[in-house]
Order: sequence, then structure tokens, then C-alpha cells
Amino acid sequence: MKNKKSLVIVLLTVLLLIAGGLSSVTNHQTYAASDTRVVKDNSGKKVTIPKKVKRVADLWHANNPILLMVGGENDLVATTKLIQNNKLLTRLYPKVKKQAVPFNGESVNTEELIAQKPDVVISSDPAQIETIRKAGLPVVNSMFQDFKGLKKTVTLTGKIVGGKANKQAAAYNNQLSDDIYEVGNRTKMAGTPSVLHIVNKTDLTKVDGRKTIVDQWIKTAGGKNAIKSKGNMISVSAEEIIKANPDIIIVGNTTSKDALKALKKDSRFKSLKAVKNKKVYGNPTGIFQWDRYSAEEDLQLWWAASKIHPEEMKDVNLTNKTKNFYMAFFNHKFTTKQVHQILNGEVIK
Repeated sequence: MKNKKSLVIVLLTVLLLIAGGLSSVTNHQTYAASDTRVVKDNSGKKVTIPKKVKRVADLWHANNPILLMVGGENDLVATTKLIQNNKLLTRLYPKVKKQAVPFNGESVNTEELIAQKPDVVISSDPAQIETIRKAGLPVVNSMFQDFKGLKKTVTLTGKIVGGKANKQAAAYNNQLSDDIYEVGNRTKMAGTPSVLHIVNKTDLTKVDGRKTIVDQWIKTAGGKNAIKSKGNMISVSAEEIIKANPDIIIVGNTTSKDALKALKKDSRFKSLKAVKNKKVYGNPTGIFQWDRYSAEEDLQLWWAASKIHPEEMKDVNLTNKTKNFYMAFFNHKFTTKQVHQILNGEVIK
């Protein structure tokens, strides 16, 4: 009887070892401890990744430009549908167009993701992260809601890519810190007009509230958020917007002309102070949307301040500043015409 029990235990142990081995082979590559390192993601979790990362799956739209900025184009093996549809980004980084798309914006295809054999996956969605982790892949959370978090994400992405990427990440963070200080210093004594940020012109009641990075750049640029509710892309009533009656309105994903036209056409909002005074602006979009989660948040500060406090910013050459930024961090030289298109809220195709 004792021998039979021992045999059963041995057989169960062997089966578990086989299952574990198959799981390792199926889900991701295994590495010796000496070939790995640990990074801490934005949620504070320690994640073990290879010392030399060669394959990155970036499933957060906004993090893809950050990965490209620090030099990760050759490491990217999986991206998102939104990024592959970004004509400017894929024109500057054509290899992105050839990568797998296991995330369509709603759900992640774990089988397709596993097939890419990523050394690490970057994500921003806790539920998605849990699914990927259960599939046996190392995954980091790079989500952030403020400038401090943006710097952490840039540093994290630099660490993942490694080598020169760390230097590029540090250079970006230094410039962002300097620009936050300078823009804030220029506008701190100039008053605080109320600013409404609308996500896009197709739904004028979808806005960005407090405790968001949008709220933070509004404050840094010398304004105050017209919306008191908290959160990104929140739906508010028309009555709340009318009551707020903002001094300035900024609308994402459109031009200033089209933004003003949309608000004038809407009987609920045509009498707003900002609409009457024509202080309605379409937010720039470059490699990514400047106004949310973008590496281009650095430029957003200067642009927003130029709209909120034009007098304090009149000596700033925004065209040159934009050109220099893209050259320094994306190694791309935009023409003056292209920069003006970006600043006018037009998308370069």
C-alpha cells in the first residue's frame, strides 16, 4: 500500500513538471537567473525581464511613441490598431506597419500575442495586464495621470529597451522638468482664466476633468479647469458646461476653425463666452495627440500657455521650439509648413 502511494506521488510530480515545462514553452521563453533583471513598473510591481530585451509588445497606444522616442523601433514586435492607423507615425517609423496587432482597442488576442514571443509586454489596463500575466508573459503597467507619472513611464521604457535608451529618457525628462518650471514661472502672475477641454468635436459634452494630466497642463499653462468633476473623457451635462461658461475652449482632434464651427452650430453652446470671443482652439496632433499621455506633452505646455496667456508668451517662437523638439527626441526634421499644420490642429498625412 505504501509503495502504491509513493508511486502515485512520483507520477503526479512528473505530470506537474511536464505541464509546467509545456506551459513555459507555450507561453514565453525561459531565461537563466543570470540573464534576467528586475524592473519596477508604475504600479510598483517588480517584473523580471531579460537583461537584453529584443522583443517588445506595446499594447498602450500612447506608450508606442515613447518607445520609439527612446529608440525601440527595432524591438517592437506587437502594437495596437490605433497606432498602425496613425499615418504620420508609420511614415516616420515604417517598421511599425509590419508588426502584429493583438490589441484592437477593446480586447487582446493572447494567442496572437504569445506567438510574437515578446520578452516583455507594455500595457496600461489592469484587467488586460492580469490576462497577459495569466498567459505567462512578463508585463509592465506604464499608466500615468500626471507629469511625475509621465517621467516614470519614460524612465521605465528606457530601462526596458536599455543601453542608449536610458540616456534619451533622461534627456527628455530633464527637458520636461525645465519646461514645466519655465512655463509655470511665465504664467504664475498672469491670472487664471477658466479652460474647458473637450475630447473631440463629435461629442461636445465629453470632457476632461480634474485629477488628470489634461488638468495639470491647464494649470501649468496658467489656467484653471472649467470642469469640477474628476476623470478623463467624462460625460457631463450641457447645463454644467453652460454654468461654467469657460473663458477658453480647447478641442482635441480638430482644427480651430472646425472646433468653433461645431460649437457655434450647437444651440446649447453658441452663446458661451469663449465662443462669442472666438477663443476656441483645436489642439495640435503630431506623432500622437499632444493633449493626452503623449511624449509631446512637453510641447503641449508651450502651446497651451500661448493660447491662455498670449502676452506672456509672445517672445516664444513656437515653430522653432517644435522643430527642435522633434529633431532632438524623434530625430526628424519637419518643414515649417508641416509644423504650422501641426500647430493649427491639422494632421500631417
